[in-house]
Amino acid sequence: MDIPSLTIDGVRAGLLARRFSAVELTAEALRFAEAENPRTNAYLHFSTERALAQARRVDQQVARGEDPGPLAAVPVAVKDVIVTQGVRTTCGSKLLAHYVPPYDATAVARLERAGGVMLGKTNCDEFAMGSSNENSAFGPVRNPVALDRVPGGSSGGSAAAVAQGTAVVALGSDTGGSIRQPASFCGVVGVTPTYGRVSRYGLTAFASSLDHIGPFARTVKDAATLLGVIAGRDVRDSTSAAAPVPDYTALLDGNVKGLKLGLPREYLRELTKETGEPILRGVERLRKLGCEVREISLPATDYAIACYYIIATAEASSNLARYDGVRYTTRSGHGETLSDMYRNTRGEGFGAECKRRIMLGTYVLSAGYYDAYYLKAQKVRALIARDFANALQEVDAIVAPVSPFPAFKLGEKIDDPVAMYLSDIYTITGSLAGIPCMSVPCGETAEGLPVGMQILTRHFDEATMFRLADALEKTMGVGNARTQQRG
Repeated sequence: MDIPSLTIDGVRAGLLARRFSAVELTAEALRFAEAENPRTNAYLHFSTERALAQARRVDQQVARGEDPGPLAAVPVAVKDVIVTQGVRTTCGSKLLAHYVPPYDATAVARLERAGGVMLGKTNCDEFAMGSSNENSAFGPVRNPVALDRVPGGSSGGSAAAVAQGTAVVALGSDTGGSIRQPASFCGVVGVTPTYGRVSRYGLTAFASSLDHIGPFARTVKDAATLLGVIAGRDVRDSTSAAAPVPDYTALLDGNVKGLKLGLPREYLRELTKETGEPILRGVERLRKLGCEVREISLPATDYAIACYYIIATAEASSNLARYDGVRYTTRSGHGETLSDMYRNTRGEGFGAECKRRIMLGTYVLSAGYYDAYYLKAQKVRALIARDFANALQEVDAIVAPVSPFPAFKLGEKIDDPVAMYLSDIYTITGSLAGIPCMSVPCGETAEGLPVGMQILTRHFDEATMFRLADALEKTMGVGNARTQQRG
């Protein structure tokens, strides 16, 4: 079995034709992933027993003549901020190094009900805070396309696992670009669905009004299939939407003629040539397919970085207050008083980026500064959302870059937080507006580094987004991910 070449359809066809069993496929996928993982550090730990038990259930369903589900026997990786019953969930932090959750996230439960096999948990920036996956307490992830470069963050482990071929699809989380940017850097498909489309139950909170769970895949069709499985209303998450979930894959007919696409001028100003040229070539491919491309303006874009880092850090400050050593975190052994224990546990457990964001968030929420910072940021957020609403009345979708630059070298930006934050300048706007957005490979730089195109559509209109991405993918050849490492 050539694990890196598998797709969801290929796995299902092979399984139903009895060319292999689910147990055989799972055992080979685990062997391959464990052998390849030292190259990238994409996985933090493997869930071997759970994976094989799930594979046996799939085989039993096939033997009984039952439908094993749309993800039957498909090897899946799950970002380690998404809780998994009986399997460690560390969030990339020393504080949760030994935490084993007593329940599954809704997204994980749904993918397993659909027959998916969870191979293991993927590395990520600590509590999903980062743009390079260098903030993990368990070491950085390396980009499988170029091992000296970052895979993007915070879902870099999930993106790297899919690009490397050690998972067919994966789950990540996105707060301000943490699915789309790694997908672009690693040359895979990454989807941030509409806020509320996928239940956040079981997703460790960073910024609750911005957090999403979404899929990674090597093809648009696989990403659409996985989203269809995990999407939908969940009574355990009051923010999940009751909007009907269409059959996304049935709509992938390659016909995008007549769709109106907006190209925001604000997104092109700071774009480097190495990223800009593949994006514009991708736009031209869509134009040749019959799309109408016009320039649009999203004037509040200039305020997005400041707006996002006020709102996100304020919410992070509140959400991370629970990690104090009293309940389920690793506790410091130093300190004679309760106050000392709190201080030492958090001081020893949190990394530098988490501390930075907690301090900033606490500051903007403090007395005398709430109105000046947090309240004003929420008003700016409303302006950004209004920009998108107005633009999407004129066009069917917006196409844009994902990042100003391709994957950068490990260590290049780690000591410059502002430069690191600017990595997300094109992705945070969609997150603030809560609209669906995705990254689809559209080309490479002269050095062979992948570049992703971002597609954004109206609330709950993932179908149009997938149609465009699928049409672009078909002009380039299905399966654009590169699985060969170069030193």
